[in-house]
Amino acid sequence: MSDRIGELLVRENIISLSQLKDAQVAQRTSRESLTYTLAKMGTVGDKSLTEFLSRHYGIPPVDLEDEEIDADVISLVPEQLARQHTLIPINRAGSSIIVAMSNPSDLNAIDDIKFHSGLNVEVVIASELAIRAALDRYYKKDIDYKKLVDEMKSDDVEVEEAEKEEDVISLERSSEDAPVVRLVNMLLIDAIRRNASDIHIEPYEKAFRVRYRIDGVLYEIMNPPLKLKSAITSRIKIMASLNIAERRLPQDGRIKIKLGEGKEMDFRVSVLPTLFGEKVVMRLLDKGNLQLDMTKLGFEPEQLAVFKDCINRPYGMVLVTGPTGSGKTTTLYSALSELNKTTDNISTAEDPVEFNLAGINQCQMADAIGLNFAAALRSFLRQDPDIIMVGEIRDFETAEIAVKAALTGHLVLSTLHTNDAPSTVSRLLNMGLEPFLVTASVNAILAQRLARKICVECKREVRVDPQQLIDLGVPAAQAAAGKVCEGAGCRVCNGTGYKGRIALYEVMALTDELKDLVLQGVSSLELKRAAMRSGMKTLRQAALGRLLNGTTTISEVIRCSAAD
Repeated sequence: MSDRIGELLVRENIISLSQLKDAQVAQRTSRESLTYTLAKMGTVGDKSLTEFLSRHYGIPPVDLEDEEIDADVISLVPEQLARQHTLIPINRAGSSIIVAMSNPSDLNAIDDIKFHSGLNVEVVIASELAIRAALDRYYKKDIDYKKLVDEMKSDDVEVEEAEKEEDVISLERSSEDAPVVRLVNMLLIDAIRRNASDIHIEPYEKAFRVRYRIDGVLYEIMNPPLKLKSAITSRIKIMASLNIAERRLPQDGRIKIKLGEGKEMDFRVSVLPTLFGEKVVMRLLDKGNLQLDMTKLGFEPEQLAVFKDCINRPYGMVLVTGPTGSGKTTTLYSALSELNKTTDNISTAEDPVEFNLAGINQCQMADAIGLNFAAALRSFLRQDPDIIMVGEIRDFETAEIAVKAALTGHLVLSTLHTNDAPSTVSRLLNMGLEPFLVTASVNAILAQRLARKICVECKREVRVDPQQLIDLGVPAAQAAAGKVCEGAGCRVCNGTGYKGRIALYEVMALTDELKDLVLQGVSSLELKRAAMRSGMKTLRQAALGRLLNGTTTISEVIRCSAAD
């Protein structure tokens, strides 16, 4: 059925054939319906899709955002049944119930509704994306944190005063209390539903707060009572198999949650002692959302060609740089996926191993027993390697071994924390590497950032002062129109105007000209100018390109890139 829908969408010029193929590839990974995948990718707008489905099935459409559904109507269909068939009741007329569906040809769903409600079923059409949003809204999928906290108060969940030392038994008891368990479980599930990348649980002197990082920006979600901080922290530590009695040293662990339909979500847990208690940060690792297709990461065609050329060389080093959370790991994993062949031996040293990749030997670092990047690299070189990935080059010892590996016939991929591609050379030299070793070993340096994308549902064109665009670096001829896009804010994007992120890249291949400049000891600024003359597109230029094609906003350009 989905193939037929896809063909019709192409025939009516709503999507292109290449867009259909991209969606079908993504659909095979996510196992979602084709229409939902197209809407989620932003390939087709929600309203356009609803109108198409209405014409196709000959059934009237409904805009669920404009509907106010009565609680009595919602109660006619159990939540489990509504989610199973992706439908929602919107009204009742006498002995009939009006139900919004994205696939009216699903007769089993209609029969189930008749059986459970005892009413006749009239069908209207809505997109799957709109139905899911409505299900979240009306079936109370969003968590009522205030009610949970009130329950905790009434259940009298008491923990010792902060200045007193809690014993392990009292901590275990408080962390196993039903409301605490429920609150922590709901925090994890809610973060997954909101597509958060991190959860921050932070204690202060007179406050305790929980924040989610969504599309790279932190949002405050709730403020639990301060007296619950030890109970909540201990519950998370128990789930991550950490030592709840140790509150003076940092700890790292992992939580795995099964979501049904064979899906799993990993949470990487980091606990850090602070002045007023332990701060917990959990990184969400969803393998289902891991993008391994390099053509979909955000590279421009010229950049992708340069990057692919450098990773397909038989030896040398390719470095990916950027701050924490800028997508370096995803870029490296996509490169490894491209290189993963039965003819090559690929080994990685990671801290931590974020995703398991079939056919690749992944090694988890453990500093406590002396297994660091340098030790792993030495071992790799005795394992007949072809391609090596080092999670991060942090010191001279690791850098020296990585360079030697690159000079002796191996391809080495790694990351560094620097602001842009040209300054990475200075960082390597500051570590103690000789300039001739850097020029002989490094093939390319890639810097990246993640910019938020404008929500396709509430996207609109706005006029700005052309001088503002010129000040950002837009050529005067392009800035003259003074037109850019922004998100108005809607239910789909939780009022933020943004939904999803796209990578911005700066790819600097070390050409002979650039190598000569490195050997001459020029500054990072001079190296950057020479690279730009050679055709390198900077992070700011990449961001401006996304601004002008309506993908992102002026504020994101300023947030994610510095002026050239």
